[in-house]
Amino acid sequence: MRRRPLTWLIPALATAAAVTVTVLAVPLDGGAGGGAPDDRPAPAAHGERPTGKAEPDAQDVVLAVHGGAGTALDRDKTSPEREKAYRDGLAAALRAGNKVLGKGGSSTDAVQAAVEKLEDNPLFNAGKGAVFTADAGHELDASIMRGTDLRAGAVAGVKSLRNPIAGARAVMDKSPHVLLAGEGADDFGARHGLRTVTQDYYWTQARWDALMAAKEQEKDDRARGGGNGGSDGRRTEGGRTAEGGPTADDSPAALADAQSKGTVGAVAVDRKRDLAAATSTGGMTNKLPGRVGDSPLIGSGTYAKNGTVAASATGAGEVFIRGAATSTISNLMEFKGAGVASAAYEVIVKRLPGLGGDGGVIALAPDGEFDAPHSSPGMLHGYVTKDGKIVTKIFPDETPPNT
Repeated sequence: MRRRPLTWLIPALATAAAVTVTVLAVPLDGGAGGGAPDDRPAPAAHGERPTGKAEPDAQDVVLAVHGGAGTALDRDKTSPEREKAYRDGLAAALRAGNKVLGKGGSSTDAVQAAVEKLEDNPLFNAGKGAVFTADAGHELDASIMRGTDLRAGAVAGVKSLRNPIAGARAVMDKSPHVLLAGEGADDFGARHGLRTVTQDYYWTQARWDALMAAKEQEKDDRARGGGNGGSDGRRTEGGRTAEGGPTADDSPAALADAQSKGTVGAVAVDRKRDLAAATSTGGMTNKLPGRVGDSPLIGSGTYAKNGTVAASATGAGEVFIRGAATSTISNLMEFKGAGVASAAYEVIVKRLPGLGGDGGVIALAPDGEFDAPHSSPGMLHGYVTKDGKIVTKIFPDETPPNT
């Protein structure tokens, strides 16, 4: 596939007002989940390793989604419009997946439907709204796995699939492989009838602002003699931008937070008690072209195995790869007899921070026990229970680290 010119980026240099967002948790459709119980720990300061208890977040969950872990949304600085946009985005994904389950569909179909909704929403760093690479392009990753037979599919570094998770599903269902990358993955998807787009489809102002901020930081680092062109691992999945209020445009694209590590994912259990998980991301702002994180790697960003857990991760990708995050949760449950909450806590809170990175995971057991531990200040996520109650969480006081 021929690389498309990036001349479309030039007009974007006239950036709009920067916006800052913070992540919180709030119920929709009558769901509970506003604040954490009094006996839970307060959020840890940035950079401080949190401490807390390994306790399930909820019971009887059939589907959960996340919209990324990272710099948390600040309740005091988040406009009502932005809060509503994030909650609505998570809730729409939950409804899409739950609709599949309600009709007797498989957990695999449900997680794909939920993730596609998030990929189509420019608030999140996946599909539309993906972050920029160092050369001002977009390279997207995704994976999906079903727990019945451990079949899985993934794509990495795709540049023209509208919904990378659909590409991952096609690899799982229509090829003998698990992972296809780059041009081959794009071509494979196109040959199987998946929707394709040009690179400008993924563009949003918030992500462009984040790239410009990262470039300025590199410039400052070089001027101080401490930088190396931005390849030192300090990039963040989502990026940073200056603080500011809402713009005059209250569309999802304008309300997107350039700070959030907006990797998306979903986990589900269906009527047959079959598990499935899926993850999708645009990666890290200002990442080196060709960089692949944990999201498309089975056992790191995504894992599902009947009898143990469906898990989707978000955070410092390199650390989640080195720690084999999601498969380790499953192994602790299978071989050590740990519950889903204690296993997820052990990996996300106790082990991975020692490798030098933070993040979170949504983890669902076959009986509907659900946990969403994170070592980062916040993690956007939500879930729907078997009685149809939807809960969304976007603010730190709704999801203290470790709980």
